[in-house]
Amino acid sequence: MGSGVQIVCVALSILGLIAVCVTCIVPRWKVSAFVGQNIVTAQTQEEGIWMSCVTQSTGQQQCKKYDSMLVLSADLQAARAMTIISGMMLTLALLILFAGSDFTTCVQNQDVKPKMCLVSGIMLVVSGLLLLVPVSWSAHQTISDFNNPFVNATQKKELGACIFVGWAGGCLLLLAGGLLCCCSRPCGSSGSGGTAKYYSNGASAPNYV
Repeated sequence: MGSGVQIVCVALSILGLIAVCVTCIVPRWKVSAFVGQNIVTAQTQEEGIWMSCVTQSTGQQQCKKYDSMLVLSADLQAARAMTIISGMMLTLALLILFAGSDFTTCVQNQDVKPKMCLVSGIMLVVSGLLLLVPVSWSAHQTISDFNNPFVNATQKKELGACIFVGWAGGCLLLLAGGLLCCCSRPCGSSGSGGTAKYYSNGASAPNYV
């Protein structure tokens, strides 16, 4: 496996890690939707997985952490766990990838490095899925509530920036993991695992005492 591909995968993984951190921390999963009679634009409400914020038209922002996890919807509750697990797994995958890459000397055994890259690739794919699932679930819930005529207009939300950042980060992680899984191949060896020795007809085999 070429070191160039590994460097690209490392870069994609770092971008994915940034996307995971932004998605997890920034409270912009859902934002106020100004539809119907709800045309008051003096303030904008934003919801995240840890807190909700109100932004005034003057630019002043006030945020408040949720008093209890039970006040969150099911999609945001699942998003908390999935994004944290995704970030932890992604960090571990990056460490394994750094150690097993050809451009580092952390591991001297050349037979182990491809296996480490393969494990890292699988972990990157899982991390990407753990990021895509909650943002897609939240987006589906937000769109369903927006199109539901029985939901009050003041309670309707639109997709926040974190949803799009999460989609982008998940795709980058899937791409990086897929490249590592496809390009990582264990070093080939002979079937017996040993080295065959051949002698010419004119040369006699060595005598052992």
